[in-house]
Amino acid sequence: MERTTRWAKRCKEAHVTVDKQALFGIIQGGFYKDLREKSAQDLIALDLPGYAIGGISVGEPKEEFLDILQYTTPMMPKDKPRYLMGVGTPDYLIEAAMAGIDMCDCVLPTRIARNGTAMTSHGKVVVRNATYERDWGPLDPECDCYTCKNYTRAYIRHLVKTNEILGDRLLSIHNLRFLTNLMERVKIEIEDDNLANFREEFYRKYGYIK
Repeated sequence: MERTTRWAKRCKEAHVTVDKQALFGIIQGGFYKDLREKSAQDLIALDLPGYAIGGISVGEPKEEFLDILQYTTPMMPKDKPRYLMGVGTPDYLIEAAMAGIDMCDCVLPTRIARNGTAMTSHGKVVVRNATYERDWGPLDPECDCYTCKNYTRAYIRHLVKTNEILGDRLLSIHNLRFLTNLMERVKIEIEDDNLANFREEFYRKYGYIK
């Protein structure tokens, strides 16, 4: 945590000569709330363009993730971007939005694509599985991406099984568009003050809850 603050100070000093970039302070502290508070105070004092939460979404139970997320986010300035690092699953993206986070990033959509997995409106589809060998439908009938408009599950499975890189690309295109669509919907639900209801609806449809 202290090393992160030292790096932030050094970066700010060096950053005065750099244009068109935003330097974010990364709040650390593990799962110790007192350290999170100290980290946030020290970084906010530097008056940086934005702030991030680091050190969670690293394999801990979801309850611990939510506890630190919901504890840390209110300490971040409301007039500057709030960034949660390393989050890419639909449920964590929705929880981040509910906590007041503005942006997230993660390699997950392309990583699981390389393993033959698609995110869909009704949950994950592991397209490499034999059940999709003669499935002539799209990855997700509710998706408007290039992949879903032009290719079937069966063909994508064939590409994946033969280690053809086009399969990875088509699944990556789909997964990225799926998450883009999700976040566009989240913004609408925020404006309508309906995000909590949407979360429950999405969780049931995706298969997070029965």
